[in-house]
Amino acid sequence: MATLLKPENVDQVREAVAWAAAEETPLELVGGGSKRAIGRPGNAAHTLDLSQLTGITLYEAEELVLSAGPGTPIADIHAALAEQSQELAFEPPDYGPLLGQPEGAGTLGGVLAANLAGPRRIKAGAARDHFLGFIAVSGRGEVFKSGGRVVKNVTGYDLCKAMAGSWGTLGAMTQVTVKVLPAAAKTRTVLVFGCDGQTATAAMTKALQSPYEVSAAAWLPQPLAAQSGVGYVKDSGASVAAIRVEGPGPSVEYRCDALRTQLAAFGETEELHGHNSGAFWREVRDVRPFAVAGDTRAVWKISVPPQSGAALAMELSQALGGEAFLDWGGGLVWLAVPIEADHARIRAALGASGGHATLIRAPAELRSAIPVFQPQDPGLARLSQRLKEGFDPRGVLNPGRMYAGV
Repeated sequence: MATLLKPENVDQVREAVAWAAAEETPLELVGGGSKRAIGRPGNAAHTLDLSQLTGITLYEAEELVLSAGPGTPIADIHAALAEQSQELAFEPPDYGPLLGQPEGAGTLGGVLAANLAGPRRIKAGAARDHFLGFIAVSGRGEVFKSGGRVVKNVTGYDLCKAMAGSWGTLGAMTQVTVKVLPAAAKTRTVLVFGCDGQTATAAMTKALQSPYEVSAAAWLPQPLAAQSGVGYVKDSGASVAAIRVEGPGPSVEYRCDALRTQLAAFGETEELHGHNSGAFWREVRDVRPFAVAGDTRAVWKISVPPQSGAALAMELSQALGGEAFLDWGGGLVWLAVPIEADHARIRAALGASGGHATLIRAPAELRSAIPVFQPQDPGLARLSQRLKEGFDPRGVLNPGRMYAGV
C-alpha cells in the first residue's frame, strides 16, 4: 500500500529514511511537485513529501546569505529578497506551466536539486555556483551537512556541487543556504529584428564580447516571437534577437545606446524598458513559447557550444518537424518536437560539437523508453554509481530518477 510521508523536521525525515532503508523500500522525494514530471518515471511505492520543511530561517542581507527549508516556495524567497533590493542571481526558472502545473509552485530545494538557472547563467553561473551549504539525510538514514554561511569554505569536500543536479538521489535536504546578490537598479533589453539563427548568434556574440556587460542574450524565430505577451516583440512580424543589460540607470542607458549602434548592421533595433524587459525575460526563462495551452509536444533542453546552437536548432527543427529558440547566447537550444519524432536523432546530432540533451517534457511512456538525461560515458557512470552507493547504499532515494539502476 502506498504511503505519503510528510515530515515536519529533520528528525522525522531521518526516521522516515531510516525506515525505508531498513525495509529496502524506495522513496520518491518531492517538494512542491512542479518538476515531478522531469526524469524517468519512478518505481517508488512511497512518497517523502518535504513541503512542510519551509520558511526562511536566516537572512543576513548585509552578508548576502540566506538559509531556508527546502520546501520554501521560490515566490517567498523572491518576495523577501525584493524587500532588500536583492535577488537570486542565477534567475531560477519556473517550469510549472511548461509541465502542466500551476505557476509559482517551485521550491528553493527543488531548484537546487535540479541545478536550474535562467538566462543570466551566462553571467552569474548555475544554481550550484550560489549553493553555500545544506543539511540533509542520506539514504543510510544519517544526518549530514556540508558548506557554511560564507562563499569560501575550504574544509572537507564541497558536497554542494554533488547535491546540485542530483535530483534527490543522494540525500533528502532539510535546510539549504544560498548566496544572494544586490538586484540591478535598472534593466533594459536591446532588440534586433529580422535575423536568422546564425546571424542572431553573430549579433549576440558581438554583444557578449563587448565591454557592455551583457547579462542575457536570446533569439526567437518569428512564429515564437509572435506568441510573446510583450507588444514590441509580438507585433514586430519578425524574428527577434534580445540582448539584456542591467545595472545603475545612467550606465544602462549608455550601454544600450552603444549596443544599438554596434548592432545596427544586423537589423532594425528597438529597446525594452523595465516592465516589458522583465516580462520578456520571464517568458524566455520559463520556456513560455512551448507552454501554451494544447501544446503536447516533447520539449528538449540542449546545451552546446554557442556557435553550434543555431545550426543544430535548424537541423533538428527541419528534420523532426519541430520548433526551436536559443538562449545563453546560442549555447542553449530549446526544442519542441512531435512525440512520435525520432528522438535518437537529437543526441546523435550533437556529434563532434559535444554538449548534452535533457528531455524536459514528455509522457511517461516516452520517458521510460529513452534516456531522459544525457547518457554518461563508462568512466563517469562508474563514478556516479560509486557516489550513489556511498550516500544511498540501499538505493531508496529516487531510484532510477536519472539513470536506470542509479
